[in-house]
Amino acid sequence: MMPDVANTAPVERVSYTSAYMLQDAAAAGNLPAPVASAQGAEEAKEEKVAAKDDKKEEATVPLADYEDLLGRVDEIEESWDKYQDKLKEEADAKKKKSSYKLGGRVHLDNWNFVDSDAGINELETGDPTDDPENRWDFRRIRLELAGDVPNNMLFRIQMDFNNPAQAEMKDVYLGFNNLPNNQTLLIGNQKRPIGLDHLNSSRHNVFAERPLAVETFNEDARRLGACMYGYTDDELFHWRYGAFLLENINTDGRYRGDFNEAGVYGRLSSSPWYDKTSGGRGYMHLAMSGSVNQTDGNGTLDADDNANEARFRTRPLARSDSRWYNTNRILGADNYEQFGLESIVNIGALQITGEYINTWVQRDPLGGFSGDDLHFHGGYIYASYFLTGEHIPYDRVTGTIDRVKPFENFFLVDRCAGGTGRGWGALAMALRYDYIDLSDSDIRGGQGHAVTAGLNWYWTAYSKVQTNLVWGEVNNGGQGLSSVPLATGIDGDYTILGTRFMIDF
Repeated sequence: MMPDVANTAPVERVSYTSAYMLQDAAAAGNLPAPVASAQGAEEAKEEKVAAKDDKKEEATVPLADYEDLLGRVDEIEESWDKYQDKLKEEADAKKKKSSYKLGGRVHLDNWNFVDSDAGINELETGDPTDDPENRWDFRRIRLELAGDVPNNMLFRIQMDFNNPAQAEMKDVYLGFNNLPNNQTLLIGNQKRPIGLDHLNSSRHNVFAERPLAVETFNEDARRLGACMYGYTDDELFHWRYGAFLLENINTDGRYRGDFNEAGVYGRLSSSPWYDKTSGGRGYMHLAMSGSVNQTDGNGTLDADDNANEARFRTRPLARSDSRWYNTNRILGADNYEQFGLESIVNIGALQITGEYINTWVQRDPLGGFSGDDLHFHGGYIYASYFLTGEHIPYDRVTGTIDRVKPFENFFLVDRCAGGTGRGWGALAMALRYDYIDLSDSDIRGGQGHAVTAGLNWYWTAYSKVQTNLVWGEVNNGGQGLSSVPLATGIDGDYTILGTRFMIDF
């Protein structure tokens, strides 16, 4: 009977040759894990460990070489320490030395007195038939040296050479910074803290000349004194306060007198809204300032050499020879007080700014004047708008406006690859209204209005051209031409066109 092939398991056929080869491989320990025995795998593992130990023994460094290597590492570490000590000594030495930087500015003006009547002619030249002269003037040729002195001192020396025959002191002071409550103390010739437009740098102001009220009630701004500057950690509030001599020493740097007539000044400002998200394109500024002053009431009737008088005057928003609004020295004036308000609202390219300043004068009868107390006041408001979209930055630490940075600079150059490259800079237009009243009782210092249209072309952040067209009037003026009461005042109208080319560094 034949076997059932379908139900029989297949028989694996192995040749003798293959069998012998497998036996040889097993003996050599080369079979894979599933084939090799456990004993063979363990032996292979021990052989690998032994091989690693042999390699370790071969990699062992001789003791002499090891000690030499340690010595070289010690030398490197010692050299590195000496280098670090040298760097520290150099840094400490630098901290013990004063640091400084040189800066300056040049302002070149052209003023054309387009129209003036007999009253304006008399205020300017003293002759109703002699009109004001057109002119080119260097308004400012200013150099300054400023720096730090270890550990927390600073200094600034600023001189103006617009009149080469007689240089003028501007900021000349020393001081201490990093004082408690973010404060700085300055001692020397510096700006009295009243009038926003005066506290702004002339490099950044929107109009060529300062408003009537600001220049009238803080003429030339700087006096010899001591002033503290500070601000809160969040930069919400800023303050300045100090005491100043009243006499202007900008041309001789000296004060002489039997009594130190002086004033106490203060200013508190705030920026209750400042849009950090937009980079300061939106903000609001509010401030108030004031002063109390004791003056030399005897005026020209005494033999004093000083000029600590109560006198308020200004030019007509241009560089005229004479002050057209002028109380002259007020005889009998022993004291005066001031109070001012400031505001700025900036929304993108648009800025609206205004100030108002009051001055109250107490006096006794002297030199033919009545002795009545006096009230003078004035203010301005302006709007500025950038046609090219820039904005006027604001410095929250000082409470003043800052440097405008055009989106592109003005330039016109030949390109290396041919053609011409150009940039247009920034362009802004502005309009300001001024009011001043220096006529009260028997003092006819002049009352007037003025409108100024301005166009500012910013070539770069450090250079620009300002063009101002001014229409104004003076009523009940002329006191500046007389040291006695006037029976009637002088009236006049004027139109002035001015252009300023300016650069700073």
